[in-house]
Amino acid sequence: MHKRVFLNAVTAAALVACVGSALAQDKFKIGLILPMTGPFASTGKQIEAAARLYMAQNGDMVAGKKVELIVKDDTSAPDVTRRIAQEMVVNDKVNVLAGFGLTPLALATAPIATQSKTPLVVMAAATSSITEASPYIVRTSFTVPQAAVALADWAPSNNIKTVVTLVSDFGPGMDAEKFFKDRLTFNGGQVVETLRVPLRNPDFAPFLQKVRDLKPDALFAFVPSGAGAALMKQFAERGMDKAGIKMIGTGDITDDDILNGMGDVALGVVTSHHYSASHNSPLNKKFVAAFEKANNGLRPNFMAVGGYDGMRVIYEAAKATKAGSGEALLNAMKGQIFESPRGPMFIDAQTRDAVHNIYIRKVEKVNGQLYNQEFSTLKDVKDPGKAK
Repeated sequence: MHKRVFLNAVTAAALVACVGSALAQDKFKIGLILPMTGPFASTGKQIEAAARLYMAQNGDMVAGKKVELIVKDDTSAPDVTRRIAQEMVVNDKVNVLAGFGLTPLALATAPIATQSKTPLVVMAAATSSITEASPYIVRTSFTVPQAAVALADWAPSNNIKTVVTLVSDFGPGMDAEKFFKDRLTFNGGQVVETLRVPLRNPDFAPFLQKVRDLKPDALFAFVPSGAGAALMKQFAERGMDKAGIKMIGTGDITDDDILNGMGDVALGVVTSHHYSASHNSPLNKKFVAAFEKANNGLRPNFMAVGGYDGMRVIYEAAKATKAGSGEALLNAMKGQIFESPRGPMFIDAQTRDAVHNIYIRKVEKVNGQLYNQEFSTLKDVKDPGKAK
């Protein structure tokens, strides 16, 4: 037997052996794996803050067991994420794995969830196919196709016929490009060029110059949470708005976390997304106020709501099963229906993905601050990536 095969067999055996010991402990452990340092640290900060807020509001006891939140920084490196997840299952004996700020991080951990039968709650990563990587994955964030298709339906009826797409070159970017292009073409529009920017250390300048030369009606963009500020800054520096090219995209580009710092260049930018800090509901107003109070005025973004709702799904599953086995927890997560700060949502029992409203929003100034103001709602949107 080769050494690698032997080690994999030993690892798999260790993961399976942990299932019983996780049930026997007097704590209910949630392993939260997040990018807490590096270019995507804002994602980790938002999700951890939201998870701790949920615990502060709902207590640290569930099904008679004390909830222990174990937070680890994966630095956005898939091999690190996988190693941490393995350690959490084998050594910490966690009941649930959660977090996962980027698609490659969730995919790297999927086999561990499957082998150990540990529910894995994706609170951020948004590539459509993630839930298909393991039957133990449940997602409380969103999928990029949900947002991209909605905007491709809106654009042609609002004087946007020709578009250049600009996306970060990884899974969700590919989803954004494909689903926006296919739907816009179906609706009679045209994508005249598709541009892909490196995920790490992106320089948008040469791509934006090409967009300016092509002179489309609009630029459709997708970038990960936190990268929108650099994109908007360079969009302004190249005078794209003054050249009559509109900026549209998924909600990542006008992320609530960094929107105020973008300045007036962001005004009028139209995006589609499942959450805005200005969403007009009593529950969201309470959520935003509590989040800001607990985090020195930090405004929650869509990552925060993915983390907050993820904790809700975990807690309710633990209550329903009396902190039962991984299989029982997973089954109790499927089909949950509830009111979120984003609006009504449920976990699709077949796909294990979030089904929720998608809002078309425009950046406006309200009381001196920039907000994504919702003006149109598409209700109960399922992931188009899994539509038959």
